[in-house]
Amino acid sequence: MDGDELVEILEDAGLSPYQADAFVTLLGLGSASATDIAQASDVPDPRIYDVLRGLEEKGYIETYEQDSLHARAHDPADVLADLRSRANRFETAADEIEDRWSRPDIEEHKVSIVKRLDTVLTRADELIRSATNQVQIGLTPPQFDDLSPALEEAHENGVDIKICLFPILSDESPVPSTDALSRACSEARYRDVPSPFVALVDRSWTCFSPHGGSTNEYGVIVNDRTHAYVFNWYFLTCLWDVHEVLYSARSDEPPMTYVDLRHCLRDIEPLLEDGRTIEATVEGFETETGREVSCRGTVTDITYAGVSASDGKTTPLNQLAGKASLTLTTEDGTYSVGGWGAMLEDYEATRITIEAVD
Repeated sequence: MDGDELVEILEDAGLSPYQADAFVTLLGLGSASATDIAQASDVPDPRIYDVLRGLEEKGYIETYEQDSLHARAHDPADVLADLRSRANRFETAADEIEDRWSRPDIEEHKVSIVKRLDTVLTRADELIRSATNQVQIGLTPPQFDDLSPALEEAHENGVDIKICLFPILSDESPVPSTDALSRACSEARYRDVPSPFVALVDRSWTCFSPHGGSTNEYGVIVNDRTHAYVFNWYFLTCLWDVHEVLYSARSDEPPMTYVDLRHCLRDIEPLLEDGRTIEATVEGFETETGREVSCRGTVTDITYAGVSASDGKTTPLNQLAGKASLTLTTEDGTYSVGGWGAMLEDYEATRITIEAVD
């Protein structure tokens, strides 16, 4: 390393340009008068005395009188310790910057990319505990064990919780007991293929991380209804609709509660075709104003873009993937009710309760 480069580094360490130049010059001279140091460096004669006193205050040199002001470099131990300490602080700062970049503040970003699954699980735990309406979650048995306290808390608060369990790669973790599932969810199913972790909370938050066999470990945390809607269909088609039922607290007799309009339509379509009278309560909000609503009335019609099943079979979910709604007639009028993401209907339903079937 040449002298100019050493001067630049000392400037980075906090010395002024003149102080760094004078100190490097003095290291080469050993000890010298102020005048000789000024002549051997680029420090102007009028500034040399202030520069040397500044170096002495910082502990780099000591001055003494010998006919005129002289200086010599201090034992470098203290200087070296200071420089090494600064290097460690720079290294620590670099690590902190990298860490903060990998986990941006969730409150300030709608989309957060994180490096560790633990971060995704921690955020999912927080969101589940604060849920007010519904949680859809796909996870492994060990992840269920980690999140079961949060799930139980939300379940006790009346949140509708659907759980899909799936295995870990090359691992035979036992499936949670019926008792454990009953405390944590409304329904649970099992998919026998390893899958990514996913949690959808109140139609707004999505927590996602690839399964253990993925090349890279990362996670995505998103606060966005459109993004959550896309993952809702992934959950319904890949993790829910066709898989084995492990546990269900649902009743086949009223009152029956639904947080998904399309599941409700599948169940009540045969009843309407038989001429039954269906009384229902719809909770949600007006699509035009966002105002919360709760109204009770009679379901008089259902509509969807797909083709109805024949021979009394349940209409496949894919036939309900397009526009789907029900018509509710109340004392105040007749209203169209859509599901998640409704735009054309009067209401978007967050919860539908079939109160009676006559």
